Amino acid sequence: MERIIFYECSQSCAGTTVERFLRRQGVSHRVLVDLKNTPNGLTLDGKPVRTIDRLPPEGKLRLCLPETDRSDTIPQADIALDIVYEDDDLFVVNKPAGLAVHPSPQNRQNTVANGLAALYTARKEPFVFRAIGRLDKNTSGLIVLAKNALSAGLLTTQAAQKVMHHDYLAVCTGMLPDEGTIDAPIGRADGSVIRREVRPDGDRAVTHFIRLAYRDGYSLARVWLDTGRTHQIRVHFAHLGYPLPGDFLYHPDFSRIQRHALHAGALWLRQPVTGQPLHFTAPLPDDMRIFFPDA
Repeated sequence: MERIIFYECSQSCAGTTVERFLRRQGVSHRVLVDLKNTPNGLTLDGKPVRTIDRLPPEGKLRLCLPETDRSDTIPQADIALDIVYEDDDLFVVNKPAGLAVHPSPQNRQNTVANGLAALYTARKEPFVFRAIGRLDKNTSGLIVLAKNALSAGLLTTQAAQKVMHHDYLAVCTGMLPDEGTIDAPIGRADGSVIRREVRPDGDRAVTHFIRLAYRDGYSLARVWLDTGRTHQIRVHFAHLGYPLPGDFLYHPDFSRIQRHALHAGALWLRQPVTGQPLHFTAPLPDDMRIFFPDA
């Protein structure tokens, strides 16, 4: 499916080459190559234009983005996705715990990608899976999926620059301080492929938190990150002495919950083409609400 995008020329871009102008808009080299190789991929006021041509002070530059990729190896599965938001460039999905984002050799069928493949097939549209970032299988909450190569590149840049970011809700064992920052390096634990730990030779990791509530021996915290290390929130709170219940790696207490009590409950980003600020929230899931019924 093609994505059509228009840019208005103005005095500020007059004399700038098409390529330089589009690179300033965040268009990648690869997308530029696709546009150049697409008949009428680039037009100015309805006439074909080259990337080396210079823009006038007035006019309408049109991009026709072809879909040249396919995710044909991802099988379809009957997985109903909770789509919080959709436009021409992206989806925001509220992912449940227990559902992986990407397929793996051990899990080919039960992922967000499989559900999206089925959705695209039902719509009779070509399917390419482009997840921007990821959540652990047992972390619930909001994820972003790009619909085309341009939005994927722009959203990836937003994530790297922290323009796109999450707030998390975490249930922690014990009474957390009112607020705090955990600045402790994280690295792979000796003898383990997946387990992480705080260690002096690890990568810097910074986690901020505010305690929102306390009930029956558990704290509900709002958490946000300066860095994005593997298992960062889980490792940091366990290191601090307030582990997340239900965490099979760092605190395997399954008396009240069967997965680590972590939810990506808020998301900020900008619409990749228009720049419009977007903000989404997802309520605390039922298995975490058991700890805080009024949250």
